[in-house]
Amino acid sequence: MALLADPDAPTDIARRMARILPARLAEKAGQGRLFDVEVVSEPFTSGTEDPPTLMRRIMDRGSRENWDIVVALTDLPLHSRGRRIVVDLSHEHGLALLSLPSLGGLRLQTRALRAVEEAVLGLAGPHATGTEGPARSQPFLGPFAARLTPVHPGPIGEEETADLRYVVSGPRGYLRVLVGMVRANRPWRLVPGLSKALAAALATGAVATVNSTTWSLAEALSAPRLVIAMAGSIALMIGWLIVDGELWHRSTEGSPEARQRTRLYNASTVMTVGIGVLICYGGLIVINLTWALFILTDRVFASMTRTPLDATEYVTLSWFVASVATVGGALGSGLESDEAIRAAAYSKREEERRHLLRGDQPAT
Repeated sequence: MALLADPDAPTDIARRMARILPARLAEKAGQGRLFDVEVVSEPFTSGTEDPPTLMRRIMDRGSRENWDIVVALTDLPLHSRGRRIVVDLSHEHGLALLSLPSLGGLRLQTRALRAVEEAVLGLAGPHATGTEGPARSQPFLGPFAARLTPVHPGPIGEEETADLRYVVSGPRGYLRVLVGMVRANRPWRLVPGLSKALAAALATGAVATVNSTTWSLAEALSAPRLVIAMAGSIALMIGWLIVDGELWHRSTEGSPEARQRTRLYNASTVMTVGIGVLICYGGLIVINLTWALFILTDRVFASMTRTPLDATEYVTLSWFVASVATVGGALGSGLESDEAIRAAAYSKREEERRHLLRGDQPAT
């Protein structure tokens, strides 16, 4: 069998999975069955996110290599008939297409392993041969849904290659996919990906820390005002990155399903950028605190503010300076190229999808 994985995160997951999957499958299948697992990394979702098209691509790929079973992994969210797909299966052809964001953002490796196990065992079982009735009438919903709630069977068109589909629905399903999309984007990559913005933020913070006016302002601000300053600077940074990097998705279609997808993509963008900015903000507090501990003395600080320099004053100053520095970082992000911002904010497949929607060349 083969694990056909999109580049980047799906390939990493597939390779880690392949180390233990053969033994686990052999143990659960019993009867002395052995499984040879091959990992193939290639962008099989390039240019489309239509599940029937992807299933046909997987079937053609499996036919060329003569694989008995093919399980394809992608970090793109897949939709059909207004529902968010977890997995499509074709027992006749031995195929499975798994959308990793539908598994959520926590314990992704474990959930993906369980989903692949159950898909393979279902495809390799007796009902996959057609000897005991059509596969469509014998879903293995029990063990699959029990681990991946709220999963349930979804409708399939007569013209589709798949004969069994699992979907997630409702608010819990929406949140599950949204968190999975953010996890696939890996928001922590935003930190090293915005070098110019970070340089501007660090420079702003360093200057503000030794500025006596900043000391007086930090001393005069109450905790609610510091919270407002923090929220405002973070919101400004998020908004600036989204607008300047052209990260906001606008659908050219007017269907309810297209609008639903657009809302999902935009929500994942805001959450991805927001988490990345929060990580930057926390890092700025730590760096500014370290700088303040090194450079400031109680005598100089007290002479300007008439307040002794204690632990509370250090934390308050570092907190306020982090907000000022974040605004400087937002201005510095204007020096970043749009491509750099998109590369930092999105997974490889999501970045390519947005390139294609704009009519650009896909990222390499």
